Amino acid sequence: MEMVATCPVSQSLPPCFLHARRRQEARFVFVTSGTAECIGCRAPTQAPDTRKRKRVRSEKLPDFLAKPRHVANQEINPMGQVPAIVDGRFKLFESHAILRYLASFFPGVADHWYPADLFTRAKIESILDWHHSNLRLGAGTFVYYTALAPFLGLRPRPDATKRAEKVLMQSLARIESIWLKGDAKFLLGSPQPSIADLSLVCEIMQLEALGDDMRNKFLGGHERILTWIDNVRKATSPHFDEAHMFLFEVKAQMQSKAAAAAAKQGGSEASSKLKFASKL
Repeated sequence: MEMVATCPVSQSLPPCFLHARRRQEARFVFVTSGTAECIGCRAPTQAPDTRKRKRVRSEKLPDFLAKPRHVANQEINPMGQVPAIVDGRFKLFESHAILRYLASFFPGVADHWYPADLFTRAKIESILDWHHSNLRLGAGTFVYYTALAPFLGLRPRPDATKRAEKVLMQSLARIESIWLKGDAKFLLGSPQPSIADLSLVCEIMQLEALGDDMRNKFLGGHERILTWIDNVRKATSPHFDEAHMFLFEVKAQMQSKAAAAAAKQGGSEASSKLKFASKL
């Protein structure tokens, strides 16, 4: 029996292939992209407490910056978007639904990821519902128009970018004031992470694509959020860094391309000044 999860994002980041054991006789296959949605979906089956499924193999497709926009398989998701999974005849899309399914389906996944207690689970559900129209709206939109759009040849959207920045700043402040009060290690003051921690932290991690200065602009004043991200990283080690490896590779590509463009522009300006001086 084989499960295939296809998760290249709608903005055409490249997929990679992750293969892990499911139970003892079956194989669980992920095809993901390194985006917030996809990274979060992978984590419950790769957490330290699911040791039977820790063996992972990863492969990558070609550089996404050189590829046109990806169109998801509509036979898997009629919306034509990702992430989505296929488990035999069962098909499912939407990242939070996938997280719930993975955390509930595998018998070895610890209860803290998606607690059986209905009161605790309801609190987690409220965070996940809030996420879509707040943190994801702000972070995803801002990163897309600031970092990705220029490389995809799309026109800038200053108004949309400004609105997204405002939503992102408000969202970060609310995470600290509502779910990370005091010395909370994880959301809701829990001593262990849940799928809500995964989803929100992976959303924030995409700010790395903006570069260190811009990332620090957003997160520098949020010590509790920085500590929380580090707690999630440690709780899911080594899978957190493995899952985000592609994100840091994209960041390096963008910085290299931006530096090359700046150098080229600087050379053009120097050449223009030299020509002007020669005319004088």
